[in-house]
Amino acid sequence: MQEFAADHAGHLSDAVTKVKRRILPLFILMFIVNYLDRVNVGFIQQHLKTDLGLDSAAYGLGAGLFFIGYAIFEVPSNILLQKFGARVWLTRITISWGVVASLMAFARNENEFYFLRFALGAAEAGFFPGVIYYFTRWLPSAERGKAIALFLSGSAIASILSGPLSGALMKTSLLGLKGWQSTLFVEGLFSVVIGVGAWFWLDSLPRDARWLSEQEKKALETTIEAEQREREANQTERPGIFRLLRDPQIILFCVVYFAIQLTIYAATFWLPNIIRKMGDLTDLQVGFLNSVPWTISILGMYLAAAGAARWKRPQLWVAGALVIAATGMFLSTTGGPVFAFVAICFAALGFKSASSLFWPIPQGYLDVRIAAAVIALINSLGNLGGFVAPTVFGHLEKATGSVQFGLYGLAISSILAAGLVFLARTKPKA
Repeated sequence: MQEFAADHAGHLSDAVTKVKRRILPLFILMFIVNYLDRVNVGFIQQHLKTDLGLDSAAYGLGAGLFFIGYAIFEVPSNILLQKFGARVWLTRITISWGVVASLMAFARNENEFYFLRFALGAAEAGFFPGVIYYFTRWLPSAERGKAIALFLSGSAIASILSGPLSGALMKTSLLGLKGWQSTLFVEGLFSVVIGVGAWFWLDSLPRDARWLSEQEKKALETTIEAEQREREANQTERPGIFRLLRDPQIILFCVVYFAIQLTIYAATFWLPNIIRKMGDLTDLQVGFLNSVPWTISILGMYLAAAGAARWKRPQLWVAGALVIAATGMFLSTTGGPVFAFVAICFAALGFKSASSLFWPIPQGYLDVRIAAAVIALINSLGNLGGFVAPTVFGHLEKATGSVQFGLYGLAISSILAAGLVFLARTKPKA
């Protein structure tokens, strides 16, 4: 019996190693191109204004409409994911968002820009939960947390790469397209190619994987099936969204995360415009400078995570990160463009760290049986900050010629969130 258990554990360990080596690099790559197609309009804002006749308000609204399409189609996409399977649906999502992203290159006016940004969000909806679902079919529960953390690192990598890559593509003229059109077309094409590759690289279930031995397949499937039976035995009826929103703690989590995302997406979509005011810079120079705050933020995230793991008190760490973000955003209004850029680099230490430090708080509070549903709810509502931030900033710049009042608003919202986070509980009700 002991020998059988040892053999099972060995085959399971070998299978997990092979699965992670095969699927994680692909999912990280998919996340990188996903992020590029989501935020590349930030680098071409000036060109959109010139060639499409967009003003600041129209740009801000179009940038934000992505998140409305994403929110509306998230649930339908998740239902279809269950019907068709993760392999089919992830391939469909990646190819469709790539096609829409490439079509953005041919937008001719404000309305087409709006439609395509909304369609891009709709096409991408379901990608993140699709990847998480794939992990549940291929990895034991003890390995999923580490896999998700590595998968999420794709956003940090993309934040650094997006500026230099988009800046370099802006210098090209593919098929007679202008530089900004080539950028959108090529980056969308990346996603299409990767989506096609995913169809041939991914397998639906472990039993379909030729690259696993029969013993490894059996060890993986029996372990995952046993965990699933245990979950089903303990499963209670999942509460609806309106019942969840009657819990003040869940409302609090949504508000705090919304404030964090508000600052992140304001910086994402408007930082290139702030950088351009520093001088006569090329698109490539803007791209490289845009990667600086995100590179710094990775160091901040690592140090904050290490500190929080050692000294605990998650509310204090999140509040401290939000105060840093608020201070940087406020200071960015007090000097010239160069000083504003340095201040936003400082702010990035805070708002990106706050984003990663936040999640252990709701995870500690929530019953494991509803944790996935509530985390999805918090993520969906929080990401609406991606609609509010660029839309409001666009209207402010159109009305006042500056985003200064928007930066004040971000500083205030971060301070308020820093105070509110101390009301959050990290343990379930007794």
